[in-house]
Amino acid sequence: MSGVRLTVKICGLNDLPGVAAAAAGGARMVGFVFYARSPRHLSPAVAAALAAQVPAGIRRVGLFADAGDAEIAGTLSVCPLDLLQLHGQESPERVASVARTTGRGVMKAIPVSGPEDILRADAYAGVAERILFDAKPPKDATGALPGGNALRFDWRLLAGRRLPYPWMLSGGLRAENLAEAVATSGADAVDVSSGVETAPGRKDPARITAFLAAAAAL
Repeated sequence: MSGVRLTVKICGLNDLPGVAAAAAGGARMVGFVFYARSPRHLSPAVAAALAAQVPAGIRRVGLFADAGDAEIAGTLSVCPLDLLQLHGQESPERVASVARTTGRGVMKAIPVSGPEDILRADAYAGVAERILFDAKPPKDATGALPGGNALRFDWRLLAGRRLPYPWMLSGGLRAENLAEAVATSGADAVDVSSGVETAPGRKDPARITAFLAAAAAL
């Protein structure tokens, strides 16, 4: 579907049917998770086999959370990635260091629960290629991951803002609420993981297709 206006990233892909559905449906980015606690976690070798099936023009994104230089370099030596997504507590200085040492663009995830979190992203302007706004897990949540928790934040926090950097909306998105999310937040790029699964870590090609069709219809 070459007419997809909204940039869509399908994250947490871990099998060939999911990759194929994302590519066929018009995803601009596909994400592979290298965070051990995630049910979507892949080894670099498995991710490399999937990445080899991603058509040219679709960016391959690797998700890391507070990973060291050796871990990132080891992954890149096996799996070709176009963009690194840092989903931990990385400082602006750390983001700059990762971009410099790897030669890759970096997308920094910012967990959001209130307006102060949107403002916190300003520190990464000019350092990260893109900001990813995701829902901040509740303080009393047990076993919450840095992302992919099927939680959403108040999209009105982004409404009407003219942010000085490219950004992407994530958290609790599904085909059924995508139009509302985009209309409310003003997002022109979105990231989905749990919203196209039947269970944590189990991607559903039909849901991926439906999500991308909803994006194309906007």
